Amino acid sequence: MGAGGSAAGAVAALVLAGVAVVAIVVVSDSPGAGALPGGLLAPAGAGARAAAHRAAARRSAMGALSRQFSVGVGIAVGQLLLAVGLFVVLMFLSAHDGLLVSLVVAFSGVLTVVAARMLAAGVMHDVHTLRDGLMAVGRGERDLRIRTAGSDELAELAAAANAMIDRLGAEEAARRDLVGAVSHDLRTPIASLRLIAEALDDDILTPEERHAYLGRLHVHLGALSGLIEDLFEMSRLQAGEVTWSVRPLALAELVSETVEAMRPEADAKGVSVQAEVPDGLAPVQANPEKVQRVLFNLVTNAIRHTAPTGGVRVSAEAMSGSVELVVADTGEGIGAADRDRVFQPFFQGGTRAARGGGGAGLGLAISRAIVEAHGGRIWLDTEAPGTRVRFSLPLAAAGPRSRSAETAQPR
Repeated sequence: MGAGGSAAGAVAALVLAGVAVVAIVVVSDSPGAGALPGGLLAPAGAGARAAAHRAAARRSAMGALSRQFSVGVGIAVGQLLLAVGLFVVLMFLSAHDGLLVSLVVAFSGVLTVVAARMLAAGVMHDVHTLRDGLMAVGRGERDLRIRTAGSDELAELAAAANAMIDRLGAEEAARRDLVGAVSHDLRTPIASLRLIAEALDDDILTPEERHAYLGRLHVHLGALSGLIEDLFEMSRLQAGEVTWSVRPLALAELVSETVEAMRPEADAKGVSVQAEVPDGLAPVQANPEKVQRVLFNLVTNAIRHTAPTGGVRVSAEAMSGSVELVVADTGEGIGAADRDRVFQPFFQGGTRAARGGGGAGLGLAISRAIVEAHGGRIWLDTEAPGTRVRFSLPLAAAGPRSRSAETAQPR
């Protein structure tokens, strides 16, 4: 039922309650006279209900809220005057008494209208504040706060609008950072590819130089291909376009396979890498390829940020309803200022000039999206030294089954 129907129902309930009270009072003195006041008040109440219903249906034509409040008060006063008139005519009261009661009712109605308009003025001020603020947001302003004078539902609406403004500002800032980061990561290899193409086109290179240039060409094309694929995957994950299937998955073999695949890279840098998964760990409900993608991203980051002679450890432990995996390293750790941003797309910490060729900064953002699509979560553990990234996966249900992964939007 809409607001108009609720208001009309409330009016009808009040009218019926008034009829019942009057009838009881009259019946207590004269059992045969109870029907007369009830018969007089019922038509007035029915008329007021019909008028309220019609007014509610024509809210758009009435315009301002203050006018709607005045119409509501006018309906209530009108039905009272109608009831007084019926009592004067049908119950043979004197015209003087009827006029006096009507004046009292009219005076009370005027006071009610004045009071309603005074209350409506404060409400309208807050409504106009909300309207002006939202129109400013529509024009592109983001550095404003909407403040109302009261602490009512309009204040709650203003708080919700302010939260929306903050989210819009954060999303627009993230979009600008994304465009800037993509532009940077595309500009460097494209510039190198242009120089390589010009050198090859000049046809003045020796066979050895041509071979070296072709090698660089493949490296830059691989970097561009990886960046574009990561962007597409991030876009699909954020849009909820997840179609992979999940099944009961034993983590011991998957973790061991991932660590062995990363061992050559770790050995080349002088970093030890090991897996510690307890025997008999309950299987999780997950997609093997996607979970391995998360582990590859986390272990790659850990090796990259660990000094020679340091170590990386991948472990797992059973929790209530889930299994938590931990990728820990003995590197320099993540600064307090960066901890809340490490899972944002393209965030790598520090300046871009200082990062070297460490990737585009999408690995952790994609990892978070994959984990959340499985119904788990990923976060930084607070233990020091080094960095500990922990993520959870739900336990597999009893019996083999397969289902489509449900996507949770990255937080």
